[in-house]
Amino acid sequence: MPSYNSGPQLAATIHKASAQWEHVWVCVDGSTDGSDILAEARAPAGTRFLRMTRNVGKGGAFLASLRIALNDGFSHVLLMDSDGQHPAGMIRRYMELSKSYPKACICGVPKFGPDAPRERVKGRLVGNFFATLETLGTGAEDSLFGFRLYPIVPALRIMESIRSGRRFDFDTVLAVRLAWAGVSFINVSTPVSYPKRAEGGVTHFKYFRDNLLLIAAHTRLLLEMPFWIPSLLKPRASA
Repeated sequence: MPSYNSGPQLAATIHKASAQWEHVWVCVDGSTDGSDILAEARAPAGTRFLRMTRNVGKGGAFLASLRIALNDGFSHVLLMDSDGQHPAGMIRRYMELSKSYPKACICGVPKFGPDAPRERVKGRLVGNFFATLETLGTGAEDSLFGFRLYPIVPALRIMESIRSGRRFDFDTVLAVRLAWAGVSFINVSTPVSYPKRAEGGVTHFKYFRDNLLLIAAHTRLLLEMPFWIPSLLKPRASA
């Protein structure tokens, strides 16, 4: 769980995840709201907190965590948001799928409820169109949804080879480049919720800034895509 000023939802999300899986890590990405201190004091035994000295973005926090996880002997990681949007109840299903298909990226496809902001639901259609084009339909059905289970080795290799994909562009850039690297995807319908502010819900999405970041990311990917078409046409293994 990368966490940046996640508020009270962080502690609640940790408890929900810990009820589903033994190894829960939180990468505190330069938080300043004290949410990590409160969450750590209340966290179940075995919860591990990694701390970045400054805010490096979701992709940067993920990269730092991947290196530690690989060094500690793990082969896969499930990434989920710490703000209460992602369903901890789906963790075991993703883990079981990964055991059956260890070479695949298990990728969530958001199932939106009535609480989903309309601009988020409609806006992602454009990004998904370009991501589908960039992968010839072989990748993630939803390029922006962050609830995913990654095989560590190919994800780490890609993240260490690029400088982009460190902030809001992270989920998109990594999904596209994993498809280019020959990784198969298993897309799973997954419910997503948006806690209200009164319930501790927070968002760091900035409409103008982050959409510009995505436009830049897709521009780079489209320019590079022709070089990866041969790899996209090859059969890919999931098990």
